[in-house]
Amino acid sequence: MKMLSTKATCNSHGQDSSYFLGWEAYEKNPFDETSNPNGIIQMGLAENQLSFDLLESWLTKNPDAASFKRDGKSIFRELALFQDYHGLPAFKKALVEFMAEIRGNKVTFEANNIVLTAGATSANETLMFCLAEAGDAFLLPTPYYPGFDRDLKWRTGVEIVPIHCTSSNGFQVTQPALEQAYQEAQARNLRVKGVLVTNPSNPLGTTMTRNELDLVFDFITSKGIHLISDEIYSGTVFGSPGFVSAMEVLKERSNEDEEVWKRVHIVYSLSKDLGLPGFRVGAIYSNDEMVVAAATKMSSFGLVSSQTQYLLSAMLSDKKFTRTYISENQKRLKQRQKMLVSGLEKAGIKCLESNAGLFCWVDMRHLLESDTFECELKLWKKIVYEVGLNISPGSSCHCTEPGWFRVCFANMSQSTLKLAIRRLKSFVQELRSVSTPNVSTTTTNIHDSKFSKNIKKNIFTKWVFRQSVQDQANRKLHYER
Repeated sequence: MKMLSTKATCNSHGQDSSYFLGWEAYEKNPFDETSNPNGIIQMGLAENQLSFDLLESWLTKNPDAASFKRDGKSIFRELALFQDYHGLPAFKKALVEFMAEIRGNKVTFEANNIVLTAGATSANETLMFCLAEAGDAFLLPTPYYPGFDRDLKWRTGVEIVPIHCTSSNGFQVTQPALEQAYQEAQARNLRVKGVLVTNPSNPLGTTMTRNELDLVFDFITSKGIHLISDEIYSGTVFGSPGFVSAMEVLKERSNEDEEVWKRVHIVYSLSKDLGLPGFRVGAIYSNDEMVVAAATKMSSFGLVSSQTQYLLSAMLSDKKFTRTYISENQKRLKQRQKMLVSGLEKAGIKCLESNAGLFCWVDMRHLLESDTFECELKLWKKIVYEVGLNISPGSSCHCTEPGWFRVCFANMSQSTLKLAIRRLKSFVQELRSVSTPNVSTTTTNIHDSKFSKNIKKNIFTKWVFRQSVQDQANRKLHYER
């Protein structure tokens, strides 16, 4: 008799992806300016640590919020008792107003249409449970966030079918790519229930153009399917073109019938814009009352604490603070992105032109031995263990072109980012100094003596075997179709 369930023993969580295994390598040898200056620098984590001082300053000036007081009197007991899973009305009101402010108040949101969840991970999974059955499919433009393989598929049984985008047009969505993905799903006997886009994009760091959004809206309208717009990076846009929310497009397309209004859903969180992933604050916004009702019931499995809601309702209700924070945070993100891009350019490495996010989509195709994902993996291994930088390879994001990497810049100090750029520049110079093209056998191990061989063996023996088998199967399946 089996002692554990199939779900408990299956290997579909995605934890064996290089995206997560890079974190594992970092955690075993983390960089620290004082105690471990030769450790691995974490550049695979999209966290926003650039504006903590603004948050801390607000907390200092508003001690009642952090002390769970109202008008100087403690409300600890009130917050400690059981709360209805609909959420605190004051927080929901403050959150939808903050969402509107980020979007330049071009659209407004109704507090009754929002469902609070424990982060965007929970929000996306909850929407899968609401909109699709096990075995149904959602179409996602590539490259996409590696965690979606876990968030959307693992417990729901929903399938992801890629919308293949390429560097030829900056990885923008096209109408032929949408149709090809839909036909691929049909060939696999999968019922397509919707399209999920991340806008701004993770990992590209770009906002969707109005033309792309119109293409997607025309597509979901013609097919009679849903659109989920994951907009958790909407407050990180620091350059032009600006951000256009799916709700803004929906508002302007006022001739759409009511059913289309009900089939467009927004995912949001405070993890990126406010830099608070540990607070676990996410949200679903939908115009469909049935989706809101079902998602609210499901949210009981992952609630946002009353204490968190109380603190953040006070913070987000302070309009002077939110206005200053949004502006200053975007300014800092722009400066930091420019620092990474210019530093990489000096090393002979280019980035996709970006205007949002906490990362750059970096082009290292010229550093590959050959144009294969196996060579991308070799290069990634060197950058992690020899250069001492954990970055995310494009294959973990389902990119169709080997040699692209996501590199984060907002989760570290300026001095650490400068060190990371110096390390990578030295690595590239070493590659150039080698006359033979066989990079893997001639490159000097820049930091090899400083990194544990046991860590290499444990992680990569496991990863290379599993990932190579999986990649071969995936590529074979793709070509056979």
